Amino acid sequence: MQQIFEVLTTDGQRLQAQSFGPAQGPASRLVVIAPAMGVRQAYYEPFARWLAQQGMAVVTFDYRGMGDSAPASLKGFKADIHDWAQRDLPAVVEAAAQRHPGLPMSYVGHSLGGQIFGLLPNRHRFERVLTVASGSGYARLNARPLRYYAWWLWHVVAPVSIALSGYFPGKRLKKVGNLPAGVMLQWRRWCMHPDYVGSEGEAVRAQYAQVRTPITALIFPDDEYMTDRGVRRLHSLYAGAPVHFETVKPQALGVQRIGHFGFFRDKMQAALWPQVPRWLGASAAV
Repeated sequence: MQQIFEVLTTDGQRLQAQSFGPAQGPASRLVVIAPAMGVRQAYYEPFARWLAQQGMAVVTFDYRGMGDSAPASLKGFKADIHDWAQRDLPAVVEAAAQRHPGLPMSYVGHSLGGQIFGLLPNRHRFERVLTVASGSGYARLNARPLRYYAWWLWHVVAPVSIALSGYFPGKRLKKVGNLPAGVMLQWRRWCMHPDYVGSEGEAVRAQYAQVRTPITALIFPDDEYMTDRGVRRLHSLYAGAPVHFETVKPQALGVQRIGHFGFFRDKMQAALWPQVPRWLGASAAV
């Protein structure tokens, strides 16, 4: 069962979301999938459908300024990552809970989606968190060859293209995707600082340290963006939470590659997805 619905944020933004559920019987758990930077919710649809087949309800969405939640033109559109984490995500979480009342909730954060869980005001709703390829984006912790390209991206490509276009024209540049200027500039600041999101200050670091939700963090040795060190650095912000690191090697699964995006692709349905219910605190469908 799949339904498209709209979420209204507290500041009046309308977001596009989708709900997936079991074809028969009630759902046993509610899962919210928080996307990576520049990745549309449609990318997560095969994974969401599979979770629904395991008896779970799943909600996906696009942040403001992205995918189906983007305006006709991003030029001059005001948004930053704080808007995504503290306005969009909370609204989606509440809307999901209203659609599926009483269900235990789990959070799946892909890359940026896992990075910003600590900023989420209503994070207490979740009893389990799974972060996928989610680490510090600090340029010196990037995997090769991204590490060498990062200087050019952050010092030349991003500021020049934003100045010329009024937004980041990633689709035209074949990098990340189109993004609001404020999102890209804030991400740039984070990626140029050793503390990444922790560079926002002591109050933000304290907010992350207050998280108590158990987290499973997936590390992929062939991730072209995130290193093992970067994943562990990011999760060190969750100082008060039990964090379990799971290193997933493609060779052990009999697949050629996983990388930064491969976890959510159909080819992982047999090789990797059967482990997901355990990480989410659920039992696989019989």
